[in-house]
Amino acid sequence: MTQLTASRSSSSSGGSTRRRRGAAGGVANPDGLWPWLFVLPTLLGLAVFYFWPVLQTGYYSFTSWGVFGGAEFVGLKNWVDLVQSGVVPRALVNTLLYTAMLLLGIPIAIYIANLLNRPGLRFAAFYRVLYFAPFVSMPAAIALVWGMIFNSQYGILNQFLGVFGIQAVHWTSTEWVALIAIGIVGIWSALGFNIIILGAGLRSIPTDLYEAARIDGATNWRQLISITVPLLSPSIFFLFVLSVIHGMELFDLIFIMIGDSNPIKGDTHSMVSLFYREAFISNDKGTGAAIAILLMLIIGILTAIQFWVQRRWISFD
Repeated sequence: MTQLTASRSSSSSGGSTRRRRGAAGGVANPDGLWPWLFVLPTLLGLAVFYFWPVLQTGYYSFTSWGVFGGAEFVGLKNWVDLVQSGVVPRALVNTLLYTAMLLLGIPIAIYIANLLNRPGLRFAAFYRVLYFAPFVSMPAAIALVWGMIFNSQYGILNQFLGVFGIQAVHWTSTEWVALIAIGIVGIWSALGFNIIILGAGLRSIPTDLYEAARIDGATNWRQLISITVPLLSPSIFFLFVLSVIHGMELFDLIFIMIGDSNPIKGDTHSMVSLFYREAFISNDKGTGAAIAILLMLIIGILTAIQFWVQRRWISFD
């Protein structure tokens, strides 16, 4: 019996050794095809709806289109025109400024989420719903409402400022002021999502750390800086990445709040609104494709920089 068991174990070990040798020798394992079969529909969807359109847009960026279609290869002409026009650098500055303002909303969200996470706070869930409601609202509706609030003639904001003797501000018809107004709307609309993400991170922090800090005499501000922010760094990094991507895709707020007849429309373009103007208004699809590829590269570079920097300040403990 012992010899039979030994022979079986030796044969099984020999078989596993042969399988390992076969795998090392390049012999395909039939079981290894099953995972690829399961992910094949997803890969096909990505190839058809993501990778191929990117490649196609990259090709179109080197072409010129007529009014009735028909692509003609023109080389780097579209890219040279973008550099020489001066419109793209201004649109990029506007987009980066809006993105920076969105990032300023993250510290505000940290403070509010910390307040909502206090023990014993009544109606905390109701407050979270109020903050989250703008995030799930239609961007067009948000832009219309805030456009009326910022209206220089009958807007409620200027009427409120008039109570204190402040003259009416042309919020959406003054060049840099309009970008600040749009940034305020962006911060307000994204605040609820940031609070929900940060609130979930706050609830995962052990309360023993705060109790020990209070025993050592740490103030609330010191607890926020030394405990809350370091342990929330993964959530903060997640919001940083999403905010940068969302900020670089700015379009609807500018399109609705600024409007077509606004004299500062050309000075408040974002990268996406400039793409819309070139591709669909001017019917220059080659230049529009070049702007789209440029925007994709900028977003990719900024995201890669964030992932590189996160190694230095994110705590996963």
